[in-house]
Amino acid sequence: MIIGERKPIPEILAMLGDSKKVLVLGCGTCVTVCLTGGDKEAKELASLLRIKGYEANSLTVERQCELEFIHPLRESIQSVDAVISLACGIGVQALFELDSEKSIYPGLNTTFMGMPVKQGYWEERCWGCGNCIIHLFGGTCPITRCAKSLLNGPCGGSKDGKCEVKPDRDCAWQLIYDRLKKLNRLDWLLTIQPPKDWSTSRYGGHRKMTREDMLLCAGSNRCCKVVISPSLPKWVRPRDPILR
Repeated sequence: MIIGERKPIPEILAMLGDSKKVLVLGCGTCVTVCLTGGDKEAKELASLLRIKGYEANSLTVERQCELEFIHPLRESIQSVDAVISLACGIGVQALFELDSEKSIYPGLNTTFMGMPVKQGYWEERCWGCGNCIIHLFGGTCPITRCAKSLLNGPCGGSKDGKCEVKPDRDCAWQLIYDRLKKLNRLDWLLTIQPPKDWSTSRYGGHRKMTREDMLLCAGSNRCCKVVISPSLPKWVRPRDPILR
């Protein structure tokens, strides 16, 4: 899941400036699970803003990162001076695409992709590098969990199974060794991994993914034309097209 943490209240108030009517918009997926941007947190922030003198209300959608879930909110968004989004940065950008003329502010700092390890504690698990070889390391990602992202063994600075850089963390390569030993696959560690190709990661620029079989024009030499009726909203769901 995507992990986020709420921005400090003074920073949120500074962003709002002279705004009077504010909508706090929560998201029902990742940030709900990490207890920073769900319905409960949205209501709490709206209540705090009312104490500060704002006319604030809250709403929560299942996912802010998909237009089909936020499109029904257009009237609510247009009726306020500003929107505080408690989604990740993707959700904030989706709101801007929905209404680019409205003041929309991020209420969270998007931090990492991770998982809950125990109640109230989350750890990063994936960088989204675009070329996953985690199976070679017993299910422990050295790119993410090794402080130096080493692919061919530990740095030599770990002590008692703990990381040299962050002594409160387990050494990723100790975890890798222990898991491969259980799998009777220690021989995999003898294979030298080549230098990481970062072009598939964010360092290669803005990324995208296309599923040809899901496109409206998939398998056809003649592209389908989407006709937008004046009576319909500007945004039409791809799976409910009007085709000519």
